[in-house]
Amino acid sequence: MAGGTVMTLIAPAVQAFFTDRLLRQRQTSPQTIASYRDTLRLLLTFVHQRTGKMPAQLGWDDLDATTISAFLNHLEDERHNSTRTRNLRLTAIRSLFSYAALRHPEHALLIQRAARHHRWSRCQPDHHLDSRIPDGRARQAGGSTDLHRPGT
Repeated sequence: MAGGTVMTLIAPAVQAFFTDRLLRQRQTSPQTIASYRDTLRLLLTFVHQRTGKMPAQLGWDDLDATTISAFLNHLEDERHNSTRTRNLRLTAIRSLFSYAALRHPEHALLIQRAARHHRWSRCQPDHHLDSRIPDGRARQAGGSTDLHRPGT
């Protein structure tokens, strides 16, 4: 207990995610760390506006699939983020959740449900490129990513 506030598992997990996972283990670039920080700040602000809870008061049950889905919709509908930006935010959230599930196996099922929620894929890219393919190759009918390129 610090200053009368009971810390839940989410606050130390978020701190360890940045200091242990991103900085020490993954040696993540400063730009990625800033992007992940901004994502979590937006998420925690969104949850605070909906629940009135401060970040130090949040538990994993406050970041359930419904809340994450609402946050992603908020990014697109109210903040007018592009699909690409939304997907980058989703990557940051999933990365945190993957890390947290390993650190807190007692909450792994709840975390996994939120991280794998199907409604997160509500928006599809508005172009013919499949963003799940690392080099952004166009996905042809039938799921093939092989492209015929003239002259190759």
